[in-house]
Amino acid sequence: MSIPPPSGPEQPQGPYGQGQYPPPFPHPYQPYGPYGRPVRVNGFAISSLVLGILCFVPAVGLVLGLIALAQIKKRDENGKGMAVAGSVLSSVGLALWALMLSTGSASDFWDGFKGAASGEGTAYALAKGDCFDTPNGDLEGDAYDVDEVSCAGEHDAEVFAVVTLPGGSFPGDDELGRLADDKCYALQDGYAMDTWAVPDDVDVYYLVPSRQSWRVGDREITCMFGSTADDGRLTGSLRADPTTLDADQTAFLTATNAIDTVLYEEPEEYPEEDLAANQAWAKDVHTVLGEQIEALRGHSWPADAEEPVADLVQEMEDARKEWSRAAATKDADTYYTYYESGYEYVDGPTTVTARKALGLDTTVPTYEDDFGSGDDSGSGDGLAV
Repeated sequence: MSIPPPSGPEQPQGPYGQGQYPPPFPHPYQPYGPYGRPVRVNGFAISSLVLGILCFVPAVGLVLGLIALAQIKKRDENGKGMAVAGSVLSSVGLALWALMLSTGSASDFWDGFKGAASGEGTAYALAKGDCFDTPNGDLEGDAYDVDEVSCAGEHDAEVFAVVTLPGGSFPGDDELGRLADDKCYALQDGYAMDTWAVPDDVDVYYLVPSRQSWRVGDREITCMFGSTADDGRLTGSLRADPTTLDADQTAFLTATNAIDTVLYEEPEEYPEEDLAANQAWAKDVHTVLGEQIEALRGHSWPADAEEPVADLVQEMEDARKEWSRAAATKDADTYYTYYESGYEYVDGPTTVTARKALGLDTTVPTYEDDFGSGDDSGSGDGLAV
């Protein structure tokens, strides 16, 4: 016996014949019960499995798994396998955490996790004394990561200082560059105190925060040495500070570097343009020479260095008199006469002899308009991270 189609409006003609339609397709990921009714998956079971896999909070994963098993039984829900798996994984996680806490490994793990979250291993996580390579060997532009390497071999750069900036809004690329120039050039001699040992092609570079890294807390300027030569590389560490020098070398370099610092502060204006400014600077040189002469005389030198240092101190005394006269001169021509006499001892034979006696580098550096520049600017190059 056939059953007639239901009465009602005329049915449209379809591909399956009069009044016939293809059966509906169920949702491909929705589980169904025996009567076509969707069966709910217990949410606690899902959470327990996820936390059990991650193992970050295993105790919570275990508790959620037990709750899920109880609810599944009462509510006839799906997810028992997830709840069991989550409970088992969480139990294993608890055992591992207990072991880590008893051995101190948890602290090491957490320190490493925090380091990774804060950018450790990226360009702006470098520390003083680190040497590294950049992916393309370039120390200008943007840097997203660097490879730390041994300072003993060849490398692109060596970090000599890390400066932490205050918080606040992003100061801008130009201001960061200015700050890096001021900070890094002022700190270079504190790391490479034996400036004569620094190759002529080496200059100061720096890593500065980018606008993007500033947003996630990057506040560090990383000062570094790099080569200005095409495809230039550094070999060996340039570090020469109290950690690598003996007490006599440190005392000598501290005195001579203090004098060099004030010499680098020579006014930009020539004496005929601003005699007063040059006279004030000559007075500063006279003052610093007096202070460092006393420091050198007050130090107890090794026997083979006593005479060479004494000879250098005597030349410094003579130069100091010339700087005093330059500070009191009445015209630019006379100023130049005393100025040149005051400079005669600088990097001269007595300095070389004293350095040799103390085991310091004796290669007299070359200068390219360093004096009289009015600032310490050099390459002014840097990487944004």
